[in-house]
Amino acid sequence: MKKILVAGAGGYVGSVMCREFLEKGYHIVALDRYFFGLEKLADLNEKNLTIIRDDIRYFDEDVLKDIDVVIDLAGLSNDATSEIDPAFTKAINCDGSTRLATLAKKNGVKHYLYSSSASVYGFSNIRYLSETDKLNPLTEYSKSKVAVEKNLMALYDHNFNVTILRNSTIYGLSPRMRFDLAVNIMAMRGCTEGIIYIMGDGMQWRPFVHVKDVVEAFRLCMENPEAASGQTFNVGSNEQNYAIGDLAVYISDLLEDTKTIHIPDNQDCRSYSLDFTKINRVLGYNTRFTVKDGVLEIKEALKKGIITFDDPTTHTLNWYKTLLYWENKMNNLKVKDKIL
Repeated sequence: MKKILVAGAGGYVGSVMCREFLEKGYHIVALDRYFFGLEKLADLNEKNLTIIRDDIRYFDEDVLKDIDVVIDLAGLSNDATSEIDPAFTKAINCDGSTRLATLAKKNGVKHYLYSSSASVYGFSNIRYLSETDKLNPLTEYSKSKVAVEKNLMALYDHNFNVTILRNSTIYGLSPRMRFDLAVNIMAMRGCTEGIIYIMGDGMQWRPFVHVKDVVEAFRLCMENPEAASGQTFNVGSNEQNYAIGDLAVYISDLLEDTKTIHIPDNQDCRSYSLDFTKINRVLGYNTRFTVKDGVLEIKEALKKGIITFDDPTTHTLNWYKTLLYWENKMNNLKVKDKIL
């Protein structure tokens, strides 16, 4: 049985990945700060699950003993949160991930899988960018991803397999639900408000992929280490490259009594569409879910009360701001390091 350390186990992808990999019989070491609540995994009463509440910046490296595979999903998860404090972003997303990889290699871990992002392409007029096309990171988040990719390839050798997965913009249900991702928030607003907002002119392109298809890409890489070693893969499907305006209209058509509204002054400067030939050719990877699947499952989950828009942890930036606010508030109330 492979023993897998998943860093960022309590996050949007991690909380889905842990469940799916446990079902396949893997032993999971779930490392996370659990900023969004330990309950995202608390319902898993599995003998093959070890939960560790810690931070990739300073966890004890003994955690890595006897680990076969490390999957790094950790870090600030989008552009908006990464802009709060560039130094903080570098410390977590870049230095933290590099530390995790360095210690993994030191402790004999054979395979390291890194969750990068399609946002490293930033902006390009070239349609269907491949893994060898020029990177153009425009934000602190995407710049941190590029930096880690370079650091990982410097660590890569015949004893330390490295695989980099550049995930498309993800959608779909997760125990740690996110309503700051394009498909998810369009579906949520369409269901609850009857309105879908289009930022800017809507002509910017973006590739999309279901969260379960992301997990499947990691599984294929993990189970085919020789094919995946030293490789970088775009994760998604050519059919799910959308112009944002077209995506909004498509989701509006899937939902009843929903209209689209442009917000022209809020232009998103990123625009890229990707080619996914390589991951299909090398690993036989194909996506199983579509945007329609994601929208309809969100609609059903909202209807049943499984997810709610007013859950503060579903809005990543605001949740981090709330945590920072209360940290400052509590620190100001302390006398001799005590509240009471």
